[in-house]
Amino acid sequence: MALRVGFIGLGLMGSSMAANVRRAGFPLVVYNRTRSKADTFRKEGVPVASSPREVAQSSDVVIIMVTDAPDVEQVLSGKDGVLEGAAKGSVVIDMSTNSPDHAKRFHYLCSERGVEFLDAPVTGGDKGAREGTLTIMVGGAEEVFQRVRPVLESMGKTIVRAGEVGAGQMLKLLNQVVVGVNMMAMIEAIALARKAGIDLEVLFRVLSTGAANSFTVQYYMPKVMKGDMEPGFRAAHLRKDLKYAIDVATKLDVPLPGTAVVLQLYSALNAMGLGEKGTQALVKVYQRLSERQNHSST
Repeated sequence: MALRVGFIGLGLMGSSMAANVRRAGFPLVVYNRTRSKADTFRKEGVPVASSPREVAQSSDVVIIMVTDAPDVEQVLSGKDGVLEGAAKGSVVIDMSTNSPDHAKRFHYLCSERGVEFLDAPVTGGDKGAREGTLTIMVGGAEEVFQRVRPVLESMGKTIVRAGEVGAGQMLKLLNQVVVGVNMMAMIEAIALARKAGIDLEVLFRVLSTGAANSFTVQYYMPKVMKGDMEPGFRAAHLRKDLKYAIDVATKLDVPLPGTAVVLQLYSALNAMGLGEKGTQALVKVYQRLSERQNHSST
């Protein structure tokens, strides 16, 4: 019998991930704090729960895909939370991005109720979520991982068990370090190209076929060239992730100067009121800096 799946968090990525779970044939129930985001599922006959507790009561596996650690904790152990309704032996999978320490705390909260826990953050953006090709990084017990693997495979193409609880979050933060620094490098190349009079189409042709090629170049550079700042992944979320990475690095006494610079740039973007735009909106910070430089030199 197929595992019954509950999905909490129907945002930019969660809605597509939940839809893929349903397409794979798993009985599904969903919940979202803003109820209107569940309308598509309701219209398609998917049960929409009135609380996380209600989701857990009818699920063998509960997936949480929300913004940050405080949101996960509220969903888990707040009033009418998952742990009020979860049966012993059921599994909670946190697919949000936070930190190894938070994952260990959520594991502790679940274990007190006899509930299994995996941290399983994802990468691949809205495109990967829609197409079911996400990379999923899992921390937790091997037996639990294998039990829910078919559910994870409905959402992702590359499924990696990184180690015990917390290892999935750590691997995701490492991924975000590369994503952030890579974005900064691409945006700096674009900023310099514009000032030097290099056609961005020509630049894209070179970057996308040579040693500088990356997902960032392939997916985000065309958006920048078109002036499309809408999110595949929100800038505010990358800022949050980079802050977690810096926190872990500080704790482990590992210098990350490049990541620190990128964090400050995304903090500037957030201060400009553009945190809800895509990560490629970092180009706006460079445009602002360039404008000020031009003004000061006249």
